[in-house]
Amino acid sequence: MTPPTNPLSPTTPGRRAVLALTAAAAVTASVPAARAATPPLPRPRPRPLPDGPLTAARALAELRAGNARYAALRQIHPHEDAARRAAVAVSQHPFALVLGCVDSRVPPELVFDQGLGDLLGIRSAGQALDEAVLGSIQFGVEELGVPLVLVLGHERCGAATAAVEYVRTGRPVEGHLARVVEDIAPAARAARDLPGDWVENTVRANVARIRRRLARDEAFAKAQIVGARFDLDTGKVAFHPS
Repeated sequence: MTPPTNPLSPTTPGRRAVLALTAAAAVTASVPAARAATPPLPRPRPRPLPDGPLTAARALAELRAGNARYAALRQIHPHEDAARRAAVAVSQHPFALVLGCVDSRVPPELVFDQGLGDLLGIRSAGQALDEAVLGSIQFGVEELGVPLVLVLGHERCGAATAAVEYVRTGRPVEGHLARVVEDIAPAARAARDLPGDWVENTVRANVARIRRRLARDEAFAKAQIVGARFDLDTGKVAFHPS
């Protein structure tokens, strides 16, 4: 006599059908979750600079292009991956040196949409020059072969505002800030009678004065010195080659 069939046995045709349907339903239900877990597409990488010796003209063109991306909110955030980190860990070859202000709103790598090892950044309040700053610039030009030095001033500079107040009132500045204000004061005096905003004119005059000073120094003869001003409102940099 044939024993009765256990409907719950995994060997019975009915039980096998139930298991198959359950497995199919599980696979189907997992499809949306798998799709949701799909990683986003990688960010586009920037086109490398052309082959051959890096020139000041090409470095300036790269800064212009990077700032245009930043101002348009279309940054590509280049050179931030593990491969780049490993490459610059053993050597550095920045294509430009940016002498900028310490202002937290003007970080060169963001303003010019660059990454690790692209820029040699030197920052002091109002781009004030001292021997440490000058020595750092010389290191970039002579030791690293940087072909371009960009002096970057910016809108609403606090150091320029302090220099204007110092020239206007003659009131001494306390502590270490005195060195910064005294360094910018010649530009404030030169801009005093110009039409327009005194502080903004001081920013421009200060950049021009620093650019001329660096251009006359034989230690930086191998590099082109360019002035520029960053607009905090638009994110755009206006370049002044001469």
